[in-house]
Amino acid sequence: MSTNTVRSADDEFDDITPVDLPKRTLGTGSAALEVSAIGLGCMGFTMSWPPFLPHDESIRVIRAAYEMGERFFDTAEVYGPFANEELVGEALEPFRDDVVIATKFGFALHGGFGEGEGEAQLDSSGRVQQTDSRPETIRKAVEGSLRRLRTDHIDLYYQHRVDTKVPIEDVAGVMGELMAEGKILHWGLSEAAPATVRRAHAITPVTAVQNEYSMWWRKPEEELIPTLDELGIGLVPFSPLGKAMLAGRFTASTRFAADDYRSHIPRFSPDHMAHNIAMSDYVESLALAKGVAPAQVALGWLLARKPWIAPIPGTKHVDRLRQNLGGAAVMFTPDELAAIDRTLDSITIEGARYQPTQEALTNH
Repeated sequence: MSTNTVRSADDEFDDITPVDLPKRTLGTGSAALEVSAIGLGCMGFTMSWPPFLPHDESIRVIRAAYEMGERFFDTAEVYGPFANEELVGEALEPFRDDVVIATKFGFALHGGFGEGEGEAQLDSSGRVQQTDSRPETIRKAVEGSLRRLRTDHIDLYYQHRVDTKVPIEDVAGVMGELMAEGKILHWGLSEAAPATVRRAHAITPVTAVQNEYSMWWRKPEEELIPTLDELGIGLVPFSPLGKAMLAGRFTASTRFAADDYRSHIPRFSPDHMAHNIAMSDYVESLALAKGVAPAQVALGWLLARKPWIAPIPGTKHVDRLRQNLGGAAVMFTPDELAAIDRTLDSITIEGARYQPTQEALTNH
């Protein structure tokens, strides 16, 4: 994990114009939660995407997102760990009653989580490998998150990864208890198998599933999205811009620093980039035809898939915040969407989306 810092340009903050951002509803019935159609994924302020901004500038960017119209902010205790929640809590404290804060539990973290484990086990990219969703651990986790987020409730509380050692019914039961206590208002899962989502939902209604989904990772369309549609559960796509692959910023020769998380992802390796850049080129061609930015095409496409999808692109730059929010205004006709799907089907992507240690934690 890098500790490098970089300063953002002050002129980024000169034009903080509010955007008329539409709303989306995740979940149904008692599980329904209204959010802004595009949220802000905050992980990159403290993890995976160096260089990092100084603390005060990170606060300014998050608050700029609020001023521009974003009302949905995503964090997790493992991002840092802990530092990301502290940052988000400080940034959003003045607007707490006007925003939806989502955070996550489920990893065994150093500092008393998961009795006796000691230091968390990390993979080669510095990511925690141990899951821990025991009821007693969840209760420790929620108290820590509430404190760091400077709030008395969490709007949306995700199990970050399914813990195969703990029945999902037990986790869902604890979520119901925390709701009854007012500590969380809604809950969800991340990167969970459709069958697990179904079992969890039967115990305590699920509001949303957070999963990678974008033009260059469409596997959720096979089983997950039909399951969510059937059950009335929302989808919150992370990495909706394909870790910037769909933002028009890379070429076949792009290389990533060792402390950049993408340097550990097979599909971003030099051998695969030369092939995979075809996806970026295609999105750029769509953007040129519509007169918008590639990132706006990628986000507009996601929003057009289902009315209960709310992506959470991450950025540390106000100009990219502004650009991302513009994705909500990009519309596609049914014919355009069908043509895009045909082309996406014809583009093959080489390389896995995760290294094996990370992939092993998904789809349980």
